[in-house]
Parts: sequence; structure tokens; C-alpha cells
Amino acid sequence: MSLVLHGYFRSSAAYRVRIALNLKGLGYESLSVHLRAGEQDAPGYLALNPQGLVPALIDGGQTITQSLAILEYLDEAYPDTHRLLPEAPLERARVRALAAVVCCDIHPIGNLRVLNYIQGPLGQDEAAMIAWYNHWIRRGFGALEAMLTANAGTGRFCHGDAPGLADACLVPQVFNAQRHALDLSPYPTIERIWKACEALEVFAVAHPSRQPDAQ
Repeated sequence: MSLVLHGYFRSSAAYRVRIALNLKGLGYESLSVHLRAGEQDAPGYLALNPQGLVPALIDGGQTITQSLAILEYLDEAYPDTHRLLPEAPLERARVRALAAVVCCDIHPIGNLRVLNYIQGPLGQDEAAMIAWYNHWIRRGFGALEAMLTANAGTGRFCHGDAPGLADACLVPQVFNAQRHALDLSPYPTIERIWKACEALEVFAVAHPSRQPDAQ
């Protein structure tokens, strides 16, 4: 097996990659990097990924970091499996934009290291941290809901009737929202797409609760 994924069961970025690997039917070895135990800062892992973040994917001895880069790499390196991106340039741009709302605008400011900084050096309590977290998800989900409902390209999934790159990014962010009790009712299209994804086994087996390091 040439594919090795370094991740953490609750990392939404690693969750995206697990979904993509499953959608493409690619087998892989999963290695846990325990973020709460600080394993991402160990010299051995920093030599692999100097950012000290997950995921990191190794394919044939080469390391790829950053989840969006990994997802696009998988589509380019394994073109004969399920496609994560559509062929038409405008459609590809739309899917990338949907994914970027999650991966570039929502997720980074709710990342574990950001939340730890809010509660640590900034001295905020759990309630303040959750308020921060949900504020930015609401802002992002509001925009994403509008983008999905206003475009005829939205089908059963974020783009059309087959799951792809945008869905692989959306589902982990919904999981994060649920962990902090965010009400999804203002986002009916997001909730509908999330439910359609969760009904598929390739998404279900990628869920954090079904990972070997879940705890």
C-alpha cells in the first residue's frame, strides 16, 4: 500500500481527506498524530510537515500537505477513479469556491490551535470560545447556503447528483458545528446535502467515531 495518511480522528482537515480517499476507492494506511497530546510538534513529525498540522499524505515516498492540495492531487494522480472535480472550468471554479468558504474562511479561525490560544494566552472561558466558534460558522454557513440555493448547479449534492470535493469539505464542518450545538435549521440546503452524504457508506466510514484513534 503506497498511500499513508497522517491524521487525527477529529481533525476536520484529515476527515476531508478520508472522505476523498473513500470516494475514489483508494486504500490507505492511517497513522494517528494525536493533536491534544502535542504529537504534531514532535521533531519526527515536523520533519514530515514543518507546519505541525494534519493531514499529511505520503504517496510513493512523497509527502503532500494541506487538505485541499491533497484532494486535488488525488484527482490528478488517480484520474480513473471517482472524480472530485467536474470537467468544465466554470464548474470546477464553482466547486473550488464552495470548498474555499469552508477550508479558507470558516475552518482556520476555529482550528484547535486558535481555540487553544483564545482559552490560553487570551484567558477566555469555554462559553466565550464556543461563542467565537459558532459566530464564524454562522457567517460562513450563511454565505454557503446562499451560494448553494442560488445556483442551478446544486443538485442532490453541492454540485450535481454525485458527491465531490465540496461535499468532502462540507461534511466535516457540519460535524464541527454539531459538536458545539449550532442550530442547522437556518441552513436547509446545507442540512439536506449533509444528510445525503451521511447516508453513503463512503462518508460514514470516514466519520471520526469510526476511526481507530477515536477517544
